Amino acid sequence: MSSTATEVRALLSKEEWRSLHTKSNWLATWSLVFNWALIAASIALVGLFGNPLTVLVALVLIGGRQLGISVLMHDCGHRGLFTSPKTNEFVGRWLCGAPVMSDMDSYVSKHLRHHLKAGSHDDPDLGNYKNYAVSKWSFRRKVIRDLVGWTGARTLYATARFGGFPLLWRPLIANSVILGSLVAVGRPELYLLWIGAWLTTNMLVSRLRQAAEHAVVPDLFDADPRLHTRTTIARWWERLTLAPNSVNFHLEHHLLPSVPPYRLALLHKLLRERGFYANADIAHGYREVVAKLTVPDPDVRDQPVVAS
Repeated sequence: MSSTATEVRALLSKEEWRSLHTKSNWLATWSLVFNWALIAASIALVGLFGNPLTVLVALVLIGGRQLGISVLMHDCGHRGLFTSPKTNEFVGRWLCGAPVMSDMDSYVSKHLRHHLKAGSHDDPDLGNYKNYAVSKWSFRRKVIRDLVGWTGARTLYATARFGGFPLLWRPLIANSVILGSLVAVGRPELYLLWIGAWLTTNMLVSRLRQAAEHAVVPDLFDADPRLHTRTTIARWWERLTLAPNSVNFHLEHHLLPSVPPYRLALLHKLLRERGFYANADIAHGYREVVAKLTVPDPDVRDQPVVAS
């Protein structure tokens, strides 16, 4: 146990510690069902009332819930969602990872290294956030690339090229099931919502998630998670669209990865009440996070004049 985890342990009673680490199959199942039900409802909304507004709403909600089931895959990879390791493996691989083009096993291998090396130059995820803050113009370009599908297309190409069939066979089966289900109800064209959201809005919310967790923190290269990881207090609409399944409580997850996601809000409350976050970066909403990630655009009047 790290020194920070030991400090956390000392702040919690034995009953609180036990309660925080108790897994609930009911809460895990509810998380999984809610995410997929919201996806299904979004697709049905367009199927029943197809117009530009409903398509836009569906793309936003589906993209956010694609991140949501990716988060549940992550939790299954930690074996922290269900009580049974086998259930975590099945759900994580087939019901969460495969539909969103992810292979849980390869993801977990890299992600566990992230937990071991976070706060150091050896963090394998460092490239996702080390270059922030960026100019507002640079950030807008990133958002545009995400929303036009460029980032998603590159991600899919890289997965196919470097991972090949070993990483894609489960995603191909899962997406065939999704498409087949829509064919069965006579609306195969609605599959475009699923793949379209994956290529666009999902990429944007995934970018925001990664940057919110570790970019522009007090000290990215300090071993204390309070300095290299951020928690964001998300509003209800942000939890619906940007921060599903308590993913915003990322500092708490780094402090105690063994705590199930549906207990992280309680862990945050207990530690906040006991003054643990005095030096931590706790953002209030994702607008505040974006403000941290960006700096004013360079003023062209301040640039040197180069003779032609």
